[in-house]
Parts: sequence; C-alpha cells; structure tokens
Amino acid sequence: MSKSPSRKSGKGASGSVSRGPSGRGLHVRVKTARGRKTSSLIWLQRQLNDPYVRQAKAAGFRSRAAFKLIELDDRFKILKPGMKVVDLGAAPGGWTQVAVERVRAGTPKGGLVVGIDINAWDKVTGATCITMDFMDNGAPDVLKKALGGKSDVVLSDMASPATGHPGTDHIRIMALAELAWAFAEEVLAPGGTFICKVFQGGTEGDLLKQIKNCFSVVKHAKPPASRKDSAEVYLAAMGFKA
Repeated sequence: MSKSPSRKSGKGASGSVSRGPSGRGLHVRVKTARGRKTSSLIWLQRQLNDPYVRQAKAAGFRSRAAFKLIELDDRFKILKPGMKVVDLGAAPGGWTQVAVERVRAGTPKGGLVVGIDINAWDKVTGATCITMDFMDNGAPDVLKKALGGKSDVVLSDMASPATGHPGTDHIRIMALAELAWAFAEEVLAPGGTFICKVFQGGTEGDLLKQIKNCFSVVKHAKPPASRKDSAEVYLAAMGFKA
C-alpha cells in the first residue's frame, strides 16, 4: 500500500551524464546491466532523470509523491493549521511529511497527523505513525483511537502492486478506494475533505454517486508530479455533509 516501493540501485550500475534539451538539467544514461532485468534498468534510468526525485531529495522529502500532495493542496486548499489528518497508505512518509508541515502538527495549537501503512516505515516527527494493514478489521479502531475524535481530512494514496493488466489493476485500486471511502465516511467532520487515488476512467458508478451525495464539491485531478505514463488520478471531495 505504500506510495513508492523500496528499491535500491545496488551494485553493478554505471552511467553517463549529459545535458538535457537546451541545457536544462542533467540526463543520466545507465550503461551497464550486470544481470539486471530490463524493467529494473528502465526504472533506474527514470529515477535518475526524474526532476521530482532530485527535488524531493533536496527538500528532505522521503519520496517524490510528496509533490503530488503539495500540488493538490495548492490547488484545492485542503490542509490548514490545526486540522486533524489521516494518511492511508502512508509509507515511506512523503505525504505525512507534507501534512505535518501544513497543519503544523506537533506544535502548540497545531494539528494532528496519523499515518498507517502495511509496510514498516520510519517515524515522521510530529506524526503518529502506525505499521498495520489498513485492510485488517481492527485498523479503523486503531486509527480512531489515535485521532481521538473526528478528522478534517482523509488522504489515501493506497495502491496495490501493479500486475500490468489495466483491468485487474483498476479493480484492485477501486477496491482500496471503496475501503478508504467507507472509513472516511465514518470519521470525517462536517466540511471535511477526502482525497483518494483512483485510475484513469475516474471513480466508478455507485461509489462516485455516493461520494457526490455526501460532498459539496467533487473533482478529479492529475497533479503535475504524477507521471504522464501513469494511469493514476486523484479524487478530491470537499465539503463533507455529515
């Protein structure tokens, strides 16, 4: 459920560096494979040449995914100081870091951020970080206890491992979206916001109808930090009608 699977470059990779178009940035080309799969080489070369990866490292974010939430928040004005936020599928913690900063969690009169992921992840200062499968029957109660009340924002960047089959991947991510929504419907405070990853084609049928009936504004958005070749988009539902 984590946003970015943990991958290490390992040994045996070498590359050449050249200027990109018009001198904008550097382009790194992996030259040796040494037993690597083609898919691993493609992933590594994409990471080395991704400006968001470099920016995330420079800014101290744990993943490039942090910029997706930053861009969504800049557009929709979701996160405000003092808010309570739940981050589903939080590892490695990029979204949690952004939420902590923007609601000023861990400061006097600041907000509260609770994150959960099935994968082990390092604690984020200012947040409550839980390692647990959100699909576990006891997970909602653990999150509610950590919240100590209603939440102003529920974020879900959950995703299952891609199979490469679009239909199967869509079904899987929609199942996670439905679980995230069921939880959000229970814990959101009046006026609250629900942000959830879905796939292109948007939120389907009955689920979208339910969400539209419960919020003042519902939109689909693909932030610039979301890779163009990715089918992911985000549902942004604002103004929860409790």
